[in-house]
Amino acid sequence: MTESKPSPSEKPAGNAGFHRYPFYSPRFWHGMRPATWFGLLRSGRCRIHPSRIGILIGVTIATPFNTLMAGIQWLIFRRQLAEAELHGPPVFIVGHWRSGTTLLHELMVRDERLSSPSTYQCFAPSHFLISQWFFRRFANWLLPGKRPMDNMAAGWERPQEDEFALLTLGLPSPYRRIAFPNEGPADMDYLDFEGVPPADIKTWLQGLRSFLLRVSISTGRPLIIKSPTHTGRIAQLAAEFPDAKFIHITRDPRDLYPSTMRLWKGLDEVQALQQPDESDLDQYVVDCFQRMYGAFHRDRDQLPSGRLMDVRYEDLVADPVAVLRNIYQSLHLSDFDAVCPVIEEWVESEHRGYQPNKHQLEPATEAMIRGAWKEYFDRYGY
Repeated sequence: MTESKPSPSEKPAGNAGFHRYPFYSPRFWHGMRPATWFGLLRSGRCRIHPSRIGILIGVTIATPFNTLMAGIQWLIFRRQLAEAELHGPPVFIVGHWRSGTTLLHELMVRDERLSSPSTYQCFAPSHFLISQWFFRRFANWLLPGKRPMDNMAAGWERPQEDEFALLTLGLPSPYRRIAFPNEGPADMDYLDFEGVPPADIKTWLQGLRSFLLRVSISTGRPLIIKSPTHTGRIAQLAAEFPDAKFIHITRDPRDLYPSTMRLWKGLDEVQALQQPDESDLDQYVVDCFQRMYGAFHRDRDQLPSGRLMDVRYEDLVADPVAVLRNIYQSLHLSDFDAVCPVIEEWVESEHRGYQPNKHQLEPATEAMIRGAWKEYFDRYGY
């Protein structure tokens, strides 16, 4: 791999290439309730590596607490939960992992008129309405300053993927694979809902809506939602949220592929209950891409005009202000001039001089992804 100046979100870190993730820091599984946790263990046939026993013990102890707190939350907020509504149509940011979805998400929630599920809300989706104040005030030390796989900041209040909340709540999610990576892919049909019974899709969408309504109670503002896993679900999401808007971000697949490999290795390193062997990781990356974009390219043209727009990562990096202005105008969001100074300040203080990583793939690897992802290369001009 050869690089120009490393980007803030991708440059290597630490001796092993990943930021240190302390043993006491929470894993995704810590927010689960007992039935969900033990169901996850059964799905992995309890094949847990001895080095991960500490995670097993910690999560097992935490799960009854989550049930207790969920009950207390219901008692306190049952009226608000019954009457909750979204504060305006949600905006979904979709696109493959490492395509710039996190950067765009972070930029858009700088607009104080908008909000997003936070990291804590996604870690503790069953009871964050009553517990988030404590963790935000007294438990920031539990999280490292940066995410393990890149240099993006971590923190309880940072915007986060709602897919982690759905996973923690026990809804089917491909992210179950992270717990037991050596057992193979999980819930791949939930990348595109292909073959999923309509009743199960309805249950899944109701679970998503329920979580977003709880977030809306907390924030009181329209939501910007970001999860790469939503890319192949746009038809179902558009039907469930009839006024929702979608921003699709693309990136050169020759950068996407190695960066995504690094992402999964980083997550597996700190979140898995096994010592991952990664022998099939390359095929997993290819297969996920094909399923997501098979559905996305099939369904995107069915959305009414004005509900979906494309953004290139390369353009976002080159001129964030111009790209965000175009997003606001094209999707008829709030007045961009009101937030423009905030974005310009970020560009001046954190973004100037930024150059994305340049990846040089082995010829055989590049030929493989050019063949497997040909439609993406051709459609988006890479």
